[in-house]
Amino acid sequence: MRINLLKSKLHRAIITDVHLDYEGSCAIDENLMKAASINEYEMLHIYNLNNGNRFVTYAIKAEKGSGIISLNGAAAFKGNKNDLVIICTYCEIDELKVKSHKPKLIYLKENKNDINEIKSKIPVQKKTNIINIK
Repeated sequence: MRINLLKSKLHRAIITDVHLDYEGSCAIDENLMKAASINEYEMLHIYNLNNGNRFVTYAIKAEKGSGIISLNGAAAFKGNKNDLVIICTYCEIDELKVKSHKPKLIYLKENKNDINEIKSKIPVQKKTNIINIK
């Protein structure tokens, strides 16, 4: 059996541009794509932390070192400039290899699309009495 698992994510990226009339996609700084092992034209799942929108599109390259995260075409309706998003890719893995799988988790700096930290594991969530719903 094959299982779909998280391959990589860009955590808390900032949308720098939205272009309704550009060919539909999400443009990502080529350096960020490389760090997260995101391929050009790869399917992306994008989760907008500002409005709750969740959608699927594909990656295209943006200029290296530019920090660009741009929603284009129909995806431009799913977010606004300065919204925070999580951009994820997924992969199919044989269930025998699930335990050894290590996703590429790229955490970005606050208010900037620069890499702050790279991890391969998300900590176990602990019980809390705090309710954090807007």
